[in-house]
Amino acid sequence: MPCLSALDRVLNISDLQALAHRRVPAFALAYLEGGADDQHSLAWNRNVFDNWRFLPDTLVGAAQPELTTPLLGAPSALPLIVAPTGFNGMLRHQADILIARAAHAAGIPFTLSTVSSASIEDIARHAPGGRFWFQLYVLRDRGITRDLLARAQAAGCETLVVTTDCAHFGNRESERRFFRAPMKLTLPAMLNVACHPAWTLDVIGGSRGVPGFGNLAPYLSPEARKSGRGAAFIASELDPTLSWDDLAALRAQWPGKLVVKGILHTADARRAQALGADAIVLTNHGGRQLDGAISPMETLADIADACGEALEIYIDGGFRRGTDVAKALALGARAVMLGRPLLYGVAAAGQPGVAKALDILRSELTRTLGLLGVPRVSELTRAHLRAA
Repeated sequence: MPCLSALDRVLNISDLQALAHRRVPAFALAYLEGGADDQHSLAWNRNVFDNWRFLPDTLVGAAQPELTTPLLGAPSALPLIVAPTGFNGMLRHQADILIARAAHAAGIPFTLSTVSSASIEDIARHAPGGRFWFQLYVLRDRGITRDLLARAQAAGCETLVVTTDCAHFGNRESERRFFRAPMKLTLPAMLNVACHPAWTLDVIGGSRGVPGFGNLAPYLSPEARKSGRGAAFIASELDPTLSWDDLAALRAQWPGKLVVKGILHTADARRAQALGADAIVLTNHGGRQLDGAISPMETLADIADACGEALEIYIDGGFRRGTDVAKALALGARAVMLGRPLLYGVAAAGQPGVAKALDILRSELTRTLGLLGVPRVSELTRAHLRAA
C-alpha cells in the first residue's frame, strides 16, 4: 500500500498551517500570522464565530448543495475570492502565480495586491484564463497610481479593489522583533533561517536574492530594487490624506467594477454605495491595522440591512472552516475573501497546497449546507442561525 504524502494527510486548514510552520522560518511566519499591537483584533477575528450557532432544517432533500454564486455579474464556482496579500514571494518562489493558477482552476476570482511579489504583467502572462482583480493602494504620487490603473486595465483586470484602511501602517511588533534594521534580520532570526534549507533554496537560492515588489519595481531606483528598500518606498508613499473625493475620482477613472475594501461602519458602506461602488469588503485588515477594531462579522448584518441586495458585500478576517463561511453568508455576505488559509497552502506545498485549502473549504461548506438542509448557498439566511 503506497505511503500517504504529508499533503494527503491534511484534513483541515490547521493541518496546512502546521506544514507551513515546518517549512517556513520564524520571521516569515510572523509576517504571515501576526497582528497589530497586542493582537486583540487578530484573536477576536477567530473567536467571533462562536457568537452564532446553527439551526438546521430537516427532511428537505439537500443531497448535493449548489455552491455557485454570482459575483459582479459573472458566476463563481464558490462563494470565495482570493484576497489581496502582499510580499508572498517570502513564502515561496512565484507564490502569487501559483495562487492565481489554483484560483483559476477552482473557478473563483483572484485578487493581486499592489505590493505583490509578482507583477500585474506576470500574472497575465503566467496565469491566464481566470477572473483577475487588482487591489490598489492609492499612493502620494498620483502619477504612479494612474500608471498602475493603466497597467491593470491593459492586463485585463476586470475589477479594481481599493483599500482604504492603510493610510497609516499598523504597529506590527511581532514582525519587528526579527529585524535589527529595515530588511536586516537579527542573529537569532538568521540562525533560524539556516534551519530551513528547503525554504532558503526555493525563495532566495541561486541568483534570485530577496523577493521584491513586482508591481512597484518600475518606480524604484536600481539601488532600491537591489537593497530590498521597496518596503520603505511603500511606507513613504501611503497617503494619509486619502479621502472620499479620491475614491470618487477613482470611480470616474476606472471603467470596470469597483470594490471598496476597508469598511466597518454602516455610514461608510452607504457612502461607498452612493459613490458608485459595486461591492464592499468588510475588514479590519486581518487584525493587522487598528488593534481593538471590531470583527467584520459584528457589523455584517447591520450593513447588509442598510445597503440591500444592490450592493454586494464581501468579508474577510479569521475564516478557517466552511462553517465560518456559512455563518457569514447567512448574515448577508455574498462571498468571503480568503488570505491566510491559502497562504498556508502555498507555503506548505505550492499550487497543490492552495488547491488543497480550497478543496477543504469546498467540502466543509458543502457538508454544512447539507446538514443545515439548504439546497443552494443562496438560500442560507439568518433563520439558520441563533445568537449564542
